[in-house]
Amino acid sequence: MKTISIILPVFRNEGSILKTGNSLRELFATTHTDLQYEIILVDDGSDDSSLEEIKMLISQDDNARAISFARNFGQVPAIIAGLRHSKGDAAVIMSADLQDPVELISQMIRAWEQHSQIVICQRADREDSAIARLTSKVFYNFIKISNPRMPQGGFDYVLMDRAAVDVFNNIDERNRFFQGDILWMGFTTRFISYKRLKRTVGKSQWTFKKKLKYFIDGSLNTSYLPIRFMSLLGLGVSIGGFIYAAVVFYARLIHKVPFEGYAPIVILLLIIGGIIMIMLGIIGEYLWRIYDETRKREIFVIKQKLGNWAEK
Repeated sequence: MKTISIILPVFRNEGSILKTGNSLRELFATTHTDLQYEIILVDDGSDDSSLEEIKMLISQDDNARAISFARNFGQVPAIIAGLRHSKGDAAVIMSADLQDPVELISQMIRAWEQHSQIVICQRADREDSAIARLTSKVFYNFIKISNPRMPQGGFDYVLMDRAAVDVFNNIDERNRFFQGDILWMGFTTRFISYKRLKRTVGKSQWTFKKKLKYFIDGSLNTSYLPIRFMSLLGLGVSIGGFIYAAVVFYARLIHKVPFEGYAPIVILLLIIGGIIMIMLGIIGEYLWRIYDETRKREIFVIKQKLGNWAEK
């Protein structure tokens, strides 16, 4: 029998872990009796009762096991840890907050059985706040400039065949943009549209700070667009500067250099100075990532493993 690994990154998800785990167990007990499954929960340093709920789920389901981080490392490291410890013929990444319908796994499995190596559930709509929808739209529209394969609205809910999981696990980088990594691999991909459900338990831990960090990671990791933008912007400013210098030189020749020129000079200095600072900031982001890669630190630290890992 083939095995499906379910990866659940967990951070402050008390109240939803048992419900998610029970829904998964019921799905495989009723709909996919021809498949085995394993649930791998990765506790990303939660400071609530999430770990206790994980322990309760493990006591109720022999197919559930968990990894607990020493501290909060982020959602992407949690996903990576789960995939590295998975042994299934395919792996499903989903949230533990009940916003991803469990029933979609059946469609994903059917597409996988029809030889799709990656099955992506793209968010056609979402029952979130207006601000969350707006920021998501802006982010993924920007990412689509450098990665046209990125679906509108993005995705987090995905199934990967074992071959794709192995390639994904071999990527040795920090500050990763995991959606970009999945699309970059180029495996046969099927897209399934769905409506992301409203969060009914707890509140989102996807803060603005985390969104901004992930936005920068996605922008820098998917292409060389920021560097090329800097080059084109620098070229444009240089051309404009040369034209303005020619105008000033001509005005000087005909003795029409007004004293009032103080204002445009200051404006130009402020604009050029701002552009230079933006360029230095982008270069700094690249340099910081290069430095982070050279340190070769682990992207997560495991505090303990829970459940019966011997069988897997």
